[in-house]
Amino acid sequence: MNDRPANSDPVASGSPDIDAATRRLIAALEALESAVERRREADRDEDELATRIQALGADRSRLADELDGSLVKSRRLERVNREIAEKLDAAIGTIRSMLDAGESS
Repeated sequence: MNDRPANSDPVASGSPDIDAATRRLIAALEALESAVERRREADRDEDELATRIQALGADRSRLADELDGSLVKSRRLERVNREIAEKLDAAIGTIRSMLDAGESS
């Protein structure tokens, strides 16, 4: 013995409680979709950042190698420069000695 009339189906009648629940469900689903999209965007941003960091790391390694090579070359040039300066000093000394010896004769 049901106290409800035969045509009192709450879904069919559009009961205010069901309408409110449906609106809350739709709002919750929209919020969930928005959260999922924000998460996807954040993941894309993270992937882009990781790619940039990896590229920066590769650039840093390349630049470090180039710097090491430049330092080696610079040291070699300094050493050769010192050797040339020493040879020039010796040649100047020899020429002065010869000039001094020529003047005294």
